[in-house]
Amino acid sequence: MTQLPGTSPRGVTILGSTGSIGVSTLDVLARHADKFKVVALTGAKRVDAMLEQCVRFRPRIAVMAEAESGKRLKEKCEALSLPTHVLWGDKAIAEVASLEDVEIVMAAIVGAAGLAGCMAAAHSGKRLLLANKEALVVGGEVFMNAVQKGRATLLPIDSEHSAVFQSLPDDAASWNRRINKIILTASGGPFRLLAPQDLRNVTPQQACAHPNWVMGQKISVDSATMMNKALEVIEAKFLFGVSPSQLEVVIHPQSVIHSMVQYTDNSVVAQLGTPDMRGPIAYGLSWPERIANGTDPINFASLGALTFETMDSNNHPLRFPGLQLAWAVLAEGPGRPAVLNAANEVGVQAFLSSQIRFDQIHAVNDSTLTDVSHDVPHSIDDLLEIDRMARAHADAVVKAMRH
Repeated sequence: MTQLPGTSPRGVTILGSTGSIGVSTLDVLARHADKFKVVALTGAKRVDAMLEQCVRFRPRIAVMAEAESGKRLKEKCEALSLPTHVLWGDKAIAEVASLEDVEIVMAAIVGAAGLAGCMAAAHSGKRLLLANKEALVVGGEVFMNAVQKGRATLLPIDSEHSAVFQSLPDDAASWNRRINKIILTASGGPFRLLAPQDLRNVTPQQACAHPNWVMGQKISVDSATMMNKALEVIEAKFLFGVSPSQLEVVIHPQSVIHSMVQYTDNSVVAQLGTPDMRGPIAYGLSWPERIANGTDPINFASLGALTFETMDSNNHPLRFPGLQLAWAVLAEGPGRPAVLNAANEVGVQAFLSSQIRFDQIHAVNDSTLTDVSHDVPHSIDDLLEIDRMARAHADAVVKAMRH
């Protein structure tokens, strides 16, 4: 994106600005103040972190998820005479995702909580930078219909999906006839070589210590269970319009090749980069151009070997049983990925709060998928009801495990 002389910076809303993706997005934006302007920021409960962002970036609006946090932020902003108008609640989050002077929305709210903001941005025809994989996992066909009807531009920010997008032809209409399969790479997380029977003893601190990436607690645990890759398989199905059988996962411990596309002639195009989320974030902001992002270049002289492991080797099926649930729920039909996502969020939180063991997260997911049934969803309200039912069942499973 080349900024023409005299043109105004493009307005940006960041949903989830105090999380790791939001912070990285602000870092990139700060490098290009002539091209982008922060219009609105949203956060959950980290009032002091949001205040620091308001002081530095002077957004017109800041939104907190809950009233208590919002009121505290409002008092602090008024005390510093900041120009930022403070709001709170889900309705306000949806509003800043569809502001008229906002062209780009970074969707980085973790979990199903980010769905409403993503839907608002889609309906409003924004350039939607999707770092919240749950919007597609939960939203599925309903979300994609909103993107199409609103004529929004949907760009993936997950490092793997951004890599796939960068490896595909510009002509999206040709993808089906030119692609053989999409290969998503996974680091294997901190327990890639741990004996499966030892997973029962894993602590939250160990699960959150990712060997390559700096991430929040929830996504770090998902990486350790490989559930993040299951969700990415579901996301890739909707993003790129391929069949589930065209999606493959390989373990690549170095996290240098972020994903690959195999074409019908069996040639493979891969995207390489350092494990730094500022890369895909900057590409989403500037697409189809590229801008400086602050990441380090790859030093091929010191890179060392790049290795790969198939998912059926090295005890991986026993170590990562949740991965196969991705293909299972896609085969079952609309709404089933939303059940898996809800159960997993409950299970991960229960593990982080030491209510269940690490290896029981999969049991929560499997039980919920087995026992929760629902009608085909046609709206966001239908999806939220499925999410509610699945969470209630998963909560009951966790409670039973505790006793």
